[in-house]
Amino acid sequence: MRNTLPFAALLLAVAAPSFADESPKAQVQQVVDTFQASLKAKDAKALGDLFLPESKAWITTLGEPSFTNVKAKHPEVTRYKQGSWQEFTDFVGKAKGSVEERFHNVRIDTDGSVASVYFDFEFLMDGKVGNHGAETWQLVRTDNGWKIAAMLYSSNF
Repeated sequence: MRNTLPFAALLLAVAAPSFADESPKAQVQQVVDTFQASLKAKDAKALGDLFLPESKAWITTLGEPSFTNVKAKHPEVTRYKQGSWQEFTDFVGKAKGSVEERFHNVRIDTDGSVASVYFDFEFLMDGKVGNHGAETWQLVRTDNGWKIAAMLYSSNF
């Protein structure tokens, strides 16, 4: 019995998955999963921790039908606008109702140092789709794991 316990502990230690042993693609998928879970939980801090702190690249562009409709009412509107991950996490943290983003057709490409994530999405507020489109993230591998360096998405409503 005394020999069984150390062997079982060794077996568990060797068999236990660790982040360092996962492929870069699986690590990036964890960022995607954490993003969705943090958004749904309205955890602004956890969401913010996924971004490169100094990142400034956050761009929204209106899809053609949405742009045409908005432009007809507001001629001064531009097709795209710059934002920030800080504005987004602040919005999520202060949202009164439920917030969720559903991802479809997620594609991850990486060489182990940089990664690109591309997917179709639906953004929901209180269970209702507010907008949908395509979204792309650019990520970099840091000493603290993968971080989102840039986010661009189309918005159709």
